[in-house]
Amino acid sequence: MRFKMFEENVILKNYSNYKIGGPAKIFLRAKNVDEILKGVEEARRTKNKIFVLGGGTNILFSDEIFDGLVLKPEINFIKEEGDLIKVGAGILMDELVDYFLEKGLDGLEWAAGLPGTLGGAVRGNAGAFRGETKDIIKEVISLDISKSKTKIIKRTGDECEFFYRSSIFKSNSSREIILEATLLAQKGDKKEMRDIAAENIRYRIEKQPLEHPNIGSTFKNVPLKRMGLINENMKSKIKTDPFPIIPVAYLISEVGLKGVSCGGAMISPKHPNFIVNALDATANDIRSLIFLVKDEVYKKFKVKLEEEIEYLV
Repeated sequence: MRFKMFEENVILKNYSNYKIGGPAKIFLRAKNVDEILKGVEEARRTKNKIFVLGGGTNILFSDEIFDGLVLKPEINFIKEEGDLIKVGAGILMDELVDYFLEKGLDGLEWAAGLPGTLGGAVRGNAGAFRGETKDIIKEVISLDISKSKTKIIKRTGDECEFFYRSSIFKSNSSREIILEATLLAQKGDKKEMRDIAAENIRYRIEKQPLEHPNIGSTFKNVPLKRMGLINENMKSKIKTDPFPIIPVAYLISEVGLKGVSCGGAMISPKHPNFIVNALDATANDIRSLIFLVKDEVYKKFKVKLEEEIEYLV
């Protein structure tokens, strides 16, 4: 290894909210763009594949070795520029929410209690409580590493092609590392925003199985237009997220899988769209339950569930 900043055989379970994962052959915590570029250069020189890691809150790592470079950008800054806020992609969302609330800035109350980094939230257009990351994005700067010559790309919010739990960074075939984002900021009622944020955190604690390691909702909720014929009971379950959907938690409950386990993994009885690490689960335990849920839901409702989580195999 030519650069001292690289680490070898780093255990990925220590970087995962699931507390699951084998070693990474090479690991790099990059504090700035230059260090990211050195990581990309080294991976290309040694012909190693690259995986970009955010907060590890939405990734199911394999139990086996990842034979490549795990690159973790830690570009952490928050800078005000008039009515805009420039933020490094490595900032944790709870830190960013606290900043907005402290400054009396509106637009991120929905994200209170949301784990992960801003970069991950932008890539997956994270959302909750009728809010989405796209709502506050003015510009995103990324590094395209898909070709031999890397280049910086700036996009407006519209050019990021945000849609439900996705964006151009997640859906296209190019390889881009999100570096920073410029957020829209406007003053709001500080007390009202704090109350909303506190209520959202309270709801998460009450309704979600936070007592077990997890990586959030396993599956995307199902848009109503994909459900076909629905019965009266199902009509009462329709929610806005941000468009009309049927919650996957309801579908999983209806096929009788709440509390079902495999090895150390369990479909949470508290919130069945969470598959939790209840007792030293392996990645294969989690995947077995994912396959089971998809199979049973399709048998009953003829709907193909789509994972919200991602895999590193």
